[in-house]
Parts: sequence; structure tokens; C-alpha cells
Amino acid sequence: MTTKATTPRTATRAEHCVIACAEAWRDNGEVLASPMGAIPAIGARLAKRTFSPDLLLTDGEALLVGPDGAPEGWLPYRQHLAMVTGGRRHVMMGASQIDRFGNQNISCIGDWRQPARQLLGVRGAPVNTLNNPTSYWIPRHSTRVFVDRVDMVSGVGYDSAAAAGPSATRYHRIPRVVTDLGVLDFDTPDHSMRLAALHPGVTASQVQEATGFVLTVPTDVPYTREPSAEELRLIREVIDPEGLRDREVRAR
Repeated sequence: MTTKATTPRTATRAEHCVIACAEAWRDNGEVLASPMGAIPAIGARLAKRTFSPDLLLTDGEALLVGPDGAPEGWLPYRQHLAMVTGGRRHVMMGASQIDRFGNQNISCIGDWRQPARQLLGVRGAPVNTLNNPTSYWIPRHSTRVFVDRVDMVSGVGYDSAAAAGPSATRYHRIPRVVTDLGVLDFDTPDHSMRLAALHPGVTASQVQEATGFVLTVPTDVPYTREPSAEELRLIREVIDPEGLRDREVRAR
């Protein structure tokens, strides 16, 4: 007699990262989610299927899509821009560098006039960060990424927005930074980076050692919540049966 195999209950590090990314869109309402990366995309689709059903997903071109990728509506570029400039989009971008105030660099390493390494370029980072909430996903938390000062500001951080004045701070918000070690935010008096949550199995000391500046670390740092059995089923069997999440994050 054979028995049917069951899905293991224990979540992997990658699945905790999916949960942490999904939580970025909790209570956002009817806004456009723009995830960049496999794990943020899985997280956005999970959020829409569960606790954020009003979330809008796009195919990246001209359509609104459901959590299964099926077309649900038309999103012309004009309407897309109207949502962006009105704060009705929540982006989750990547970062080659990010500093204590959330300034992000995806443009170059070294002096921009003669960089040691050319990256993507500034692209849409200034528009994203000044016009709608922007979170970040960093699959490898290290001192190379978390630096004291970015080589070039692409995405605008809290100190840079404040220096530019009310026109820059109106819609500027960085809800969270999710990494393979935990979750960080800027819920401090000066909007400097704070350790908000640890993924299970990670210590605050490990996060600090992988960060190139001093973090604010509360006395009791919570852990990223465990996914429910239904969330694990959706991640593993419906949203990401190919296991793309495990290629982006591997246990250290």
C-alpha cells in the first residue's frame, strides 16, 4: 500500500523571503504592484491571491493581469503614468548599492565621470522613488551592497528627498528593504535604516556584520512570520512550481 506524499510544512529561506516581499503590499488597496525579480513577483502574486485581493498586477507592457497571468484589463501607457505620478503604484526594485537613508545606486561603481564599473544606469529610479512608494529586494545581503554612501544616487533616499523639499517628499516613501537575511525599514526619528525582522535562523549580529554602516537594532527583533499551509501550497504548487525562488536565494 502506498501513501500520497505531502508537502513539507517547513518553509525554506526563499519562502520566508517571498512572505516578506508579499507583506510589503499588505493593506495597499487598489494600487499597481511593480515587482522586479522572481521572489518579489511571486510575493506580489501571493499577496493578490490571499490578503490583498485589490492589488493590480501588470504584464509589464499594456495589460492588467490576474495572479495566474491571465489578462484582466487594459492599462495604456498614459494611464500607467497617471498612476505613477499620483502615488498609486508600489514598486519593489533591486539595488547594487543602498545606504543608511535608502539612497539606491544601480548606475555605476566609482566616480560617475570615470566609473570602475558601468551598471544599468539611473533608468526610472528617480521617478519611482519620488512619485510612489518604493521598496527594495536584495537577494544577497553584503557590505558591497549596504554601503555608508552610494557612489551615485539613482533612487532617492530620505535625506536626499528632505534636502530637495516638499515637491520631493510628497509621495516619497520606502516601506521596506527585504534581503536574504531579513527585513529592514526606516522607522527611526531620522529615517535611517533599522532592522525590522530576521528570517528564521539568522541573528542580528549576522545582519550587522553584512552591513557597511551601523543599523538601528531594537532590543527584541521579531522573526519573519511563517507562511500558512495554504500559502506554502500556493507558492509551491500554483505560483512557482518550477522553483525559481530557490535559484534566487540559497541558504547560507
